This record gives sequence, C-alpha cells and structure tokens, in this order.
Amino acid sequence: MKTQISAENAPNQPVKIHPKKFAMWLFIVSVVMIFAALTSAYIVRQAEGNWDSFDLPNIMYVSTAVILLSSATMHWAFISTKKDDFKSLKIAISITALLGSVFLVLQFIGWGHLVDMEVFFGGKDSNPSGSFVYVLTGLHGLHIISAIIYLFIILIESFLGKIHKGTIVRMEMCANYWHFLDALWLYLLIFMLLNR
Repeated sequence: MKTQISAENAPNQPVKIHPKKFAMWLFIVSVVMIFAALTSAYIVRQAEGNWDSFDLPNIMYVSTAVILLSSATMHWAFISTKKDDFKSLKIAISITALLGSVFLVLQFIGWGHLVDMEVFFGGKDSNPSGSFVYVLTGLHGLHIISAIIYLFIILIESFLGKIHKGTIVRMEMCANYWHFLDALWLYLLIFMLLNR
C-alpha cells in the first residue's frame, strides 16, 4: 500500500537560481556595500567640520534624465527579447549603450564645471567634500563603463542570433544590472543633495 505524502510533510525543495544570476546578485550586493561604506564615511567626515558646501553642477541633473531614459530603453530591449523581436532588440540595446555613453560624457563635463567652481580632488587646495563627490561619481562611472561593455557584448550576440527568449537569462542579467546602476545613481544624487 502506497502512502500519500501530504504537502506539509513533503520535503522542502530548494529554490533554484541560475548560477550566473546568483553571481551577479552577489556582485550587486558587494557594490551596495561599497557605496554604503562610502556614503557613511561621507557623513562621518562631514560631521568632523572643515567641510565646504557647494551646489552640484546643473549638468548632473541633465545626466540624471539621460540615465532614466536609458532605463526605459533597456526595458524595451528586455521586452523585445521576450517577444523575439530582434530588430527592436538591436535598436533598443544600441540606444541604451549610446545613452550610457552620453551619461559618462555629461559626468565628465560636470567634473570640468566642478573645477571651474574651484572644487578639486585631493591636493592642498581641495576640501574633503569635493573629493567625496569625485570618488562617488567616478566609481559609479566605472560601473557604468562595465555595463556598457556588457551591452556591447549583448548587442554583438544579438546580431549573431544568440539572444532570444530561449536565452533570456543573459538579457535579464544585463537589464537588472543596468536598472541597478540607474537606481544607484538616483540614490547618490539625492544623497549628495541632502548632505551638502
């Protein structure tokens, strides 16, 4: 006589996650910890005094609009992949990579505006407040560069027919990483505005 196993007595099934997605989430957690440490150090150093307050260059608000738009085009690319709409996928990935590059250029121009405002990184003429802004925006920019490289890999693979709904994991990872970096930038911008 076979015994029926009730749902409450059934052995727990482990939650399955793709190994590459798991690695990506671990990486994202490590990035979050790095920026949490930097923003905590920012607050601690600010409380010690000798802290110059200055307005962020207006171009940083323009770059924010650009990166938010890139998040929309990244979502378009993801939806296009799910539908196997290869033409839209290539267009959306290309626009996202272009907008990411524009964001970097605008950030670099913003650094130039900071120099014009006599906000420097390091050196005897610098103040810790300016140095923190360069470190936060520069480190975020390095992660954007890594994401753009990832976008170009996805773009090349899409032309080779390797990106489709059957291989959605790679596209999902790319989209999640991009959206994370967009959200991270919004956090950094709001943080710097509230803690000048």
